[in-house]
Amino acid sequence: MPQHHLLLEIARGAKSAVTKKRIITYYMYNRSSTIPDLAKELNLSVPTVTKFITEMCEDGFIVNYGKLETGEGRPPTLYGLNADSGYFVGVDVRKTDINIGLMNFTGDIIDERVNIPFRLVNTPEALNTLCGQIQAFIEDNATLRDKILQIGVNVSGRVNPDLGYSFSLFNFEERSLNEVLTEKIGIPVSIDNDTRAMTYGECMKGVVKGEKNIVFVNLSWGLGVGLVINGQLYAGKSGFSGELGHFSVFDNEILCHCGKKGCLETEVSGMALYRKLCEQVAEGKSSILSERILAAKESVTLDDIIKATNKEDLLCIELVEEIGMLLGRYLAGVINLLNPELVIIGGSLSATEDYILLPVKGAIRKYTLNLVNKDSSVVLSKLKDKAGMIGACLLVRSKLFED
Repeated sequence: MPQHHLLLEIARGAKSAVTKKRIITYYMYNRSSTIPDLAKELNLSVPTVTKFITEMCEDGFIVNYGKLETGEGRPPTLYGLNADSGYFVGVDVRKTDINIGLMNFTGDIIDERVNIPFRLVNTPEALNTLCGQIQAFIEDNATLRDKILQIGVNVSGRVNPDLGYSFSLFNFEERSLNEVLTEKIGIPVSIDNDTRAMTYGECMKGVVKGEKNIVFVNLSWGLGVGLVINGQLYAGKSGFSGELGHFSVFDNEILCHCGKKGCLETEVSGMALYRKLCEQVAEGKSSILSERILAAKESVTLDDIIKATNKEDLLCIELVEEIGMLLGRYLAGVINLLNPELVIIGGSLSATEDYILLPVKGAIRKYTLNLVNKDSSVVLSKLKDKAGMIGACLLVRSKLFED
């Protein structure tokens, strides 16, 4: 494939590849431009940029978008990315299902499979099942297989994206998970933390409109945050930032899945919502899910509870609001610490919309410093349950051409 010539140049560290990566990165964020405008942006001469654009058109990465109608003089030519020059697969691995998407080079999702049943357990068998689902999706897009440049897989917990190691899930070998997945699937794979991928997706394709300091809250089965500081996704030294759910704040003696007791996640998460609903139904409180829970609570999913909330089930609403108030209280501390412009409530529980958002906002107003509070807007995720899938695609595209 001609498109892979540039990837080989990048891998070898060729000097010309640096400029070509800069051109691709520019067009990732700007749909099209003329050569003079691109030259000005990159601080290069017009002849130099013309030479690179010509080569990249021949390689198939850049295409002529036609003339820019200015109404005066000779109209200049617009250039931009060739949508068909490469593809990226994003895999969002969740507690009970998987979302997989195929994105073209210009950032459009052209195929997706959502809510593929999957039980996330930390076993080699689950890892093989995951790989099988990814391979089946790729087989459904077999005509584009040779153009898939990278696969991004989201993993919850402690993930070092630079080294490709997951320390919370699927850490069965001395080799990195990147290496294991690449070998099993046959296409280069890069892993990242699920919340960080969701954050990036929301920044690039979601509710973010130019804000540079952002806190994204992933309120799903667990609780994590993604941070954007001065316009840059923040990972921390080893990629382990954002573990808000493991703040030790309660004396509740509830064992968290991390192995410690009293974590924020034990009271503020989908896991906590599920546990509290089952406990209260067992104590005699009424819900539209009561019969199912009493018969076999394992048959009730977090998605069922979210749907019941949106159908105005009073017990579910009460529990969601309680979680929202607690979340807002501890988010207030994060806001006081970081002074962000935007706080985004995402993850599964964001689907309850105002039932979660309003108590979060109320608690933030109560517990933040007034001046700091005025700086921060609190909104719901726009991409909702597709944020991770979209973010995974965009992250691997970014890693391939921006790093």
